[in-house]
Amino acid sequence: MSYLEEIEVKNIDHLGIVAGLIDEIGIVKIINNKLGIDVREKISAGTVVKSILINGLGFVSRPLYLFSQFFEDKAVEKLLGEGIEPNYINDDKIGRVMDELYKYGLNNLFIEVILEVINKFEIEIKYSHLDATSFHLDGEYKSEEKYEKEQEEKIIKERPIFIKKGYSRDHRPDLKQCVLDLITTQDGDLPLFVRVGDGNEADKAVFGKILVEFKKQIEFDSIMVCDSALYSQENLKLIQHLKWITRVPMTLKKAKELIQNVEIEEITDDEKKKRSHLHLEGYTWKEEIVTYGGIKQTWLIVSSEKRQKSDLEKLEKQLKQEEDKCQKLLKQLQSEEFEHPQSARYKLKAINKKLRFFEIIEVELIEACSKKNETIYKIVGLAQKNNEEIAKRTKESGRFILATNLVEENKLEPTEILITYKNQQSSERGFRFLKDPLFFADSFFVEKPERIETMLFLMSFCLLLYNLGQRELRKCLKRAKVGVKNQVGKLTERPTLRWMFQCFQGIHFVILNEVKQIVNLTEERRFILSCLPASCQKYYL
Repeated sequence: MSYLEEIEVKNIDHLGIVAGLIDEIGIVKIINNKLGIDVREKISAGTVVKSILINGLGFVSRPLYLFSQFFEDKAVEKLLGEGIEPNYINDDKIGRVMDELYKYGLNNLFIEVILEVINKFEIEIKYSHLDATSFHLDGEYKSEEKYEKEQEEKIIKERPIFIKKGYSRDHRPDLKQCVLDLITTQDGDLPLFVRVGDGNEADKAVFGKILVEFKKQIEFDSIMVCDSALYSQENLKLIQHLKWITRVPMTLKKAKELIQNVEIEEITDDEKKKRSHLHLEGYTWKEEIVTYGGIKQTWLIVSSEKRQKSDLEKLEKQLKQEEDKCQKLLKQLQSEEFEHPQSARYKLKAINKKLRFFEIIEVELIEACSKKNETIYKIVGLAQKNNEEIAKRTKESGRFILATNLVEENKLEPTEILITYKNQQSSERGFRFLKDPLFFADSFFVEKPERIETMLFLMSFCLLLYNLGQRELRKCLKRAKVGVKNQVGKLTERPTLRWMFQCFQGIHFVILNEVKQIVNLTEERRFILSCLPASCQKYYL
């Protein structure tokens, strides 16, 4: 045997960090306890899930059916356990495990894991954020009619999601989709609750029910934060026993009146400094007590300088576009011949209904003779601004209303309401992660709706691992008052975990003359590992 034949080199890169986070939470153990272990199987369901999560956070955009290839050059035994080979992780095995997960109950499993995370890592759960997004899909799926037929024939007991067209957040209305509802913590953006819905599902119809279900399954006192889709009389009655903060839709008559009529007082220089420290520079507000849907609430009418500037720029653009449209319509109107005066005025009225910031007024109605020697009428008009409507829009610019049912003894300070609502980006950051082109399932095809639902839950587990690792790393750096170098070589206490993953590229697991060792583990990499949970370190040290 030659010298070279005695060396075996496998990649481990950043995947040891992912495997360590999985171990630290105990995901493999939880899944094996729930689904059981079949001694005839070469690899347990929990280990298969671990391999899916490692692949999902491998950031190589490899789909499900390339799992074996993904692990071919990896230190599989080091990452997944002794005796495990890449060919054990094939599409048949993955499919069977996904079906078992679905049958057990995806939501129940996710909640078991997240409760373990909350307790172990002392996650702050004072605030939780709800939002929804859509995922477009390729392929043909079971229709509603086919499902109803199967129900009659008693083939299936529970309804899977329906893959169909609906409002697309991806701006792909031509494709079928499903909807993902996500509740996240404000502390670290960790997903607390995941639900997959039909492609044509409306947020307004389900958000209240989701919060009620969430409260039933996870028993802790969290203030729920949501956008205006939650704010309807039906939803407010549903969640009257919960604590919430939401934005009020401007379609409500009361909201429009307040936005246009409330005067918000100027603030002192000291108050400006105080708000600047809270990252609320440029914000002013006024509180009002309002009862809507039978629920007493605090409404916070907020004005934002930055948003006002943006709104006024949009308004200016709209005015210019409508002025051009108005002049074009006026020219067409004045060239038209009418049989009766009423026809001309009816046409003028119809045109004005199409305009918002401008209107055409009648200057003169001219009676004339047509080429056929018939009496006709022509209207002469003048385009002018609708100053009342423009003044209303100008007053509304930069303003919005936040509502909460926390009043009297539970009352929140306006700064806390505003800061909390601004952190609604917690869910949006999660969606950006799940839809990243480097993620292995941003647009996917799986043969059954049940598999799609399972895949979205597994993707949410990836989000949980990523954000938990990032939270723990940042907490450790902040506590130690040290930083690590970012992409441009500057020290930061808030690095992204993705950058840390990139910093771990090129770490290998080497077996030389039956001696196992990790190579390319620099001092900087050792320091990063010391800031991560202990289970991550065992894969490298």
